[in-house]
Amino acid sequence: MTQTDLNATPPSDALGPDRFVNRDTSWLEFNRRVLAQAFDREQPLLERVKFLAIFSNNLDEFYMKRVGYMLRDLQAGNRRAGPDGMTRAEALAATRELVTDLQSQQSDCYQNDVLPALHDAGIRIHTYAGLTEEHQASLNAWFMRNALPVLTPLAVDPGHPFPFVSNLSENLGVLVTRPGTAERHFARVKIPDVLPRFVPLPDADSRPDELGMPSFDFVPLDELITANLGAMFPGMTIAAVAPFRVTRSAAIEREDSDDEVEDLLEYVEEELHLRRFADAVRLEMGPNPDPTISELVREELKLSEREVYRREGPMEYTDLFQIASLPRPDLKEEPWTPVAPRALADEERSIFSVMRERDVLLHHPYESFEHSVERFVDEASRDPNVLAIKQTIYRTSRDSPFVASLIRAAEAGKAVACLVELRARFDEARNVTFARQLEQAGVHVAYGVVGLKTHCKCSLVVRREDEGLRTYAHIGTGNYHPATAQLYTDLGLLTADPTLTGDVVRIFNELTGHAHKPAYDRLVVAPHAMRSRFEELIDREIQHASAGKPSRIVAKINSLEDRKITQRLYKASQAGVPVTLVVRGFCCLRPGVMGLSENIRVISIVGRFLEHSRIFHFANASADPAQGGWYIGSADWMYRNLNNRVEAMTPILDGDARTRLAGLLDAQLRDHRYAWDMNPDGSYTARTPPTDAASDAPERIGLFETLMREASTS
Repeated sequence: MTQTDLNATPPSDALGPDRFVNRDTSWLEFNRRVLAQAFDREQPLLERVKFLAIFSNNLDEFYMKRVGYMLRDLQAGNRRAGPDGMTRAEALAATRELVTDLQSQQSDCYQNDVLPALHDAGIRIHTYAGLTEEHQASLNAWFMRNALPVLTPLAVDPGHPFPFVSNLSENLGVLVTRPGTAERHFARVKIPDVLPRFVPLPDADSRPDELGMPSFDFVPLDELITANLGAMFPGMTIAAVAPFRVTRSAAIEREDSDDEVEDLLEYVEEELHLRRFADAVRLEMGPNPDPTISELVREELKLSEREVYRREGPMEYTDLFQIASLPRPDLKEEPWTPVAPRALADEERSIFSVMRERDVLLHHPYESFEHSVERFVDEASRDPNVLAIKQTIYRTSRDSPFVASLIRAAEAGKAVACLVELRARFDEARNVTFARQLEQAGVHVAYGVVGLKTHCKCSLVVRREDEGLRTYAHIGTGNYHPATAQLYTDLGLLTADPTLTGDVVRIFNELTGHAHKPAYDRLVVAPHAMRSRFEELIDREIQHASAGKPSRIVAKINSLEDRKITQRLYKASQAGVPVTLVVRGFCCLRPGVMGLSENIRVISIVGRFLEHSRIFHFANASADPAQGGWYIGSADWMYRNLNNRVEAMTPILDGDARTRLAGLLDAQLRDHRYAWDMNPDGSYTARTPPTDAASDAPERIGLFETLMREASTS
């Protein structure tokens, strides 16, 4: 649907394609913006390589989660149209068409742009066939020593059933014949993860160039294995070879739901086991695979032809992370070292004394996560006056300093409680391990509220002081994950405000005990009150606009899909409220539609850091952007966040902190380097820097460089 179509007639009041974009096609449009970073020649070359891998990694998750869910729903007989007017079958057809187009663009970018640029920069990825006989001999010797012993060809015949093909594994389908016969036999060779996917040429010329930078020569591992299949099938003739890759669903259907089980830990462990054997949802192959291999694999995986994707380019683009990590700083962004928050710069001073004076707003990765959030929990674990520590863990790193701090505190005799969300998608196994580690150390471990995921990001410290017990808290928008804190933008609040910390006490009591919808003074908590609070805040702006008072709604979120919030935003637009939405990922609302949403604009920023923070601002009759209501929190405007998760949103009351948030949003809106504007039809248009913008203006250098410069000089 074009913008002209949408603007021709005012939409009806009912939900439908004229006012609701399909969630899955919108998500694929987000991944198109990710892929665009790989096309951007102003980006350092290895950053472009990284975005090619990120695009495919995102797509893998999309198929495991969303396509797996849609296929299961379709098989269950769901033929209803969604709020966007699409049935499941129509949505699957639309996503396939989009993915096919995007993967074609990805292949073109890699083969015709990035690969030649890598070669010119001294990073050469050779085909095996294009090597000299000397280089082939060297690689063959490497194969015999390092690869052959770990490879296991699995034949398929009456005595050997078709082997299980694990999720996201890269494989070779091989047809072999015995001497003197024409009959072809199938075997599968899995390419093991323990070997480098790009094998360096052992005797290649890797002398530094004139700038002192090393050069590199590689051959893809799958080509090297293919060239040496004779060593795995001695005495046989290799008749055909076809690489293939399988994606399995992460949407497991079980008879019992998680609110009916007796032991959630055992339940999640069993679900992980079942997921390993889940149905295949996608088969990827080369552009012209051997038809016998293609049909045999497809039939064994019980896939229809529409679930087979034949495409150009590498079978496993995520292998390119190996290339992106090469030691070529001249081909990467200049490393960013987060600065210590100014309020916490004096490491000799107790963090608790700073928090007693005023709230501290944190902005990662511009400000150091290590020297703020990690320090808060670490210092609490070592402080003899700290009596108790409580924390939620949704996702964290494998070597998490938070787990170490909580164990240290428990071993020191402090009361330590941790809410570990076992159902954090794709982190279940890691969280099960953390839960057992913490329990063994004496930490009180809980797994959340029955029937809900715990997604809020809260930490609480109880400390004995001269005046009695005092509580301190951290409330954040992102996970307690040191690695992603270097890559994702998130906000956090360190506070000793007794009203806020009292609310954090209540939320932990609800998470670990049997509290039923406790009353909160300032913290806004889902699923009890967050939806109604957002509705009240939007309605208040409508009332102010109707009364001729200043009105304004600004939200920075990851995704917007909730129908009721969308409808209320449309009403706000119709009442004349200016609505600005900074939505990194998918957005189901249609902006700029006459008679519906002409006062709504939607912006997406995709670039160096992943925009992850959630900020909400409501003018409340104030023309000053630093006034009105300001909130940060863990929830997006999605049904699941507002109805099926425990989320927390905190008001920001400190004047300086509110001014900082206003400045942050202003930098977002001024970005013309990495920002995209959403069109009424759900497509996006990349902004271009205005010609009259100063060389150091946000319009020209973009959000990320602007905020790094500000952090460096603050």
